[in-house]
Amino acid sequence: MPSLSRPVSLWRAVAAAAFGVGLAASAPARADSLTVNADTSDAQPKAAFQEVVHRFQAANPGTQVTLNVYDHESYKQSIRNWLTSAPPDVVLWYTGTRMRQFVRPGLLADVSAVWTAPMKQAFGTTAVALVTDDGRQYAVPYTQYQYGLYYRSDILQKAGVGPITTWDALLGACDKLNAAGVAPIALGSKDLWPTAAWFDYLDLRINGYAAHMQLMSGKMSYTDPKVRNVFAHWKQLLDHKCFNANHTELSMQESQPLLYQGRAGMMLIGNFITENFSPDMQKVMKFEPFPSITTSVARAEDAPMDSVSIPQGARNKAGAMKFLAFMMQPDIQAMINAHEKQIPANGQAKLIDDPYLVEGRALLAATPDHAQFFDRDTNEALATLAMKGFQEFMVRPARLDRILAGIDRARLRIYATTN
Repeated sequence: MPSLSRPVSLWRAVAAAAFGVGLAASAPARADSLTVNADTSDAQPKAAFQEVVHRFQAANPGTQVTLNVYDHESYKQSIRNWLTSAPPDVVLWYTGTRMRQFVRPGLLADVSAVWTAPMKQAFGTTAVALVTDDGRQYAVPYTQYQYGLYYRSDILQKAGVGPITTWDALLGACDKLNAAGVAPIALGSKDLWPTAAWFDYLDLRINGYAAHMQLMSGKMSYTDPKVRNVFAHWKQLLDHKCFNANHTELSMQESQPLLYQGRAGMMLIGNFITENFSPDMQKVMKFEPFPSITTSVARAEDAPMDSVSIPQGARNKAGAMKFLAFMMQPDIQAMINAHEKQIPANGQAKLIDDPYLVEGRALLAATPDHAQFFDRDTNEALATLAMKGFQEFMVRPARLDRILAGIDRARLRIYATTN
């Protein structure tokens, strides 16, 4: 999930002690030592990378890997400092814009050597493009997941709601669910980032991927008529009372019980929500891609993809390149994603038998353009300000002009020296 798109744990930095490793991220490296910094502090991702380390060391006798694991927020705040002052040998990070923000100042190493022709074919053009800058590759992706509407099929069926494949069908579903006494869409906007999913999908479905990325890169004004059209559609959702009334008081996690208790019908969220489905919920929870709005616009999906990179200042680049090549292997990607219940970036990696992931992989394979989520695709400071504006709009839509003007002033200031 975003922000940058996964749930946030309490701050902690823990090492993979089970493999006899320490926490010295900047300790001098030997030819047989490797330091990996990761933000996999949640239980399943942490276990997955402990297993990666175990298997890598078994495949490379004599190599000692130090795995430093941090929570998501402290990791985001620290990574630039590591890259500029005390770089480890490998870092977990993101693809697309977030990767390029470190490539262009020269903070990430070129890893094109591991991207052989067979590997490019296995990962596919979308994944390769997301780790490429100026024709060179700077990361290896290992996992991604789809976004879309997760809904209670039993509740929607009882309310007379059919497939939600068009904009009118979504608005009609809101009306029918309200009439049935059910909040149509569960939302927890206290976290801010859940509102960004709505902006992303409205913009992608109305204006298309190319225009969306122009906006994300600061090359389009937030006062542009195309952006105003996004908010005109968003206002229709508000007019149809599509969201639970108290969404600003709830975090994403706190909004989920509305679904589980039958008080809401659906939620726009990433596939990570399925980790919380009970066996009973798994029987009734279904997935639907976000509906079409402008039929002439090609579909694109929010599908965040995580990756591993090598800092330019890494002491053991040869060992790090071995680690990245190891991370590309189908069996390693299959293992990681079996733990995380996500989709391997390597298309040859086996997918676990999970109906949501099977649908997700098919959806993403049929969709060439994958946005990485609002707060990954645009400047982080601008994203924070804009998401506050999105939340404010949902409560006070009459303030739209002021909100968009404020976001655009920030865009002009932030991107003044980069565009």
